[in-house]
Amino acid sequence: MIITKTPFRMSFFGGGTDIEDYFREEKGAVLSTTFDKYCYVNARHLPRFFDYSTEIVYSRIERVTDPRAVEHPLVRNAMAMLDMHELRLNYEADLPARSGLGTSSSFAVGMLNAFYALKGKYADKKKLADDAIYLERVLCDEAGGWQDQIAAAYGGFNRINFNADGYEVLPVIISPERKKELNQKLMMFFTGFTRTSAEVQRQNADVRGSKRQQLREMCELVDEAESVLTNKTADLDEFGKLLDCTWRLKRQTGTHISTDSIDLLYEHGLQAGALGGKLLGAGGGGFLLFYVPLERQKAVLEAMKDFLYIPFQFEDDGTRVIYYVPEDYQRAEDRE
Repeated sequence: MIITKTPFRMSFFGGGTDIEDYFREEKGAVLSTTFDKYCYVNARHLPRFFDYSTEIVYSRIERVTDPRAVEHPLVRNAMAMLDMHELRLNYEADLPARSGLGTSSSFAVGMLNAFYALKGKYADKKKLADDAIYLERVLCDEAGGWQDQIAAAYGGFNRINFNADGYEVLPVIISPERKKELNQKLMMFFTGFTRTSAEVQRQNADVRGSKRQQLREMCELVDEAESVLTNKTADLDEFGKLLDCTWRLKRQTGTHISTDSIDLLYEHGLQAGALGGKLLGAGGGGFLLFYVPLERQKAVLEAMKDFLYIPFQFEDDGTRVIYYVPEDYQRAEDRE
């Protein structure tokens, strides 16, 4: 039996510039972190006592005799990709899917990590990120960028650069005290609205070509935000103000990025004392993140009292196997 634990990610700057069609021509960059909310994948080979050979448990239960009949596209394609058979797989998560935190990519990374471990193989963080990108973007043909898979695999507070040759992951080096201060000034609320990232990306694809200037400016903000974090003399509140800049730019990159309801919530947060913020993920709903000076946080909590407040802490580990008991497994047909 294998259990993996994979964090969700929080993207601050550069989202949208991690789309392959964009960064192969323009270059891109993302500033993001993972935090202490996770998905867990439990995988083992199914004992041969049942009239089905594979059981997949997530928001529903699938039991099939042929893995090609699995309806969950990530699971079906991952099983084919790594030649997995006779599985029992369970998925659990600390936060809901379709909420803008890269949940599907965290699941993909965690599942692949579990599958490799179940086969007795080690896959490093780059291998897991690359395989998850291939699984989601090629095999499942889902629209979207590359940052989610990379963040989930690597973990930590990173700048991820994208170019024609691929990507590189560069940890952002800041003091523990400054990192703690940033963490304390970030507040996250669940709006209750959920949509898949791929759905939003597809709806916005027709305008992406005409919005390259906004994406270039969003990419430049990665440099500015990183400078604020790494310059010990810089006022950290500038990070919050830059979040407001990037959110207003992002709203111009697609008609489905925001809604009137989300815009109203965001303005309520600013009026209560937030210096900036953004909707996490591709857009359309999910979690709102605000940067709020400590003395204004009570007012922001009051302004957002109808929505669930989610405290969090940054994390640095990325995906990992937290339980490993190898199995002596041989496919049924190979035993005959």
